[in-house]
Amino acid sequence: MYKNFDDYPEILNVSDIQEILGIGRKQAYELSHSGKFHVIKIGKRIKVSKNVLLTWIEGGNQL
Repeated sequence: MYKNFDDYPEILNVSDIQEILGIGRKQAYELSHSGKFHVIKIGKRIKVSKNVLLTWIEGGNQL
């Protein structure tokens, strides 16, 4: 578990999103499939840039 946002890796996975936003696993997967921000799918894995997530949280660059 990371202490603050800067401690997270530059490329996040769904469990990181879940932890950062304080949401459940199902909600984190639904959000990552919603198209609200850019995600990268590698097989069944979903990856998100930390900068993309932060920009989305702050309300900018929405798709």
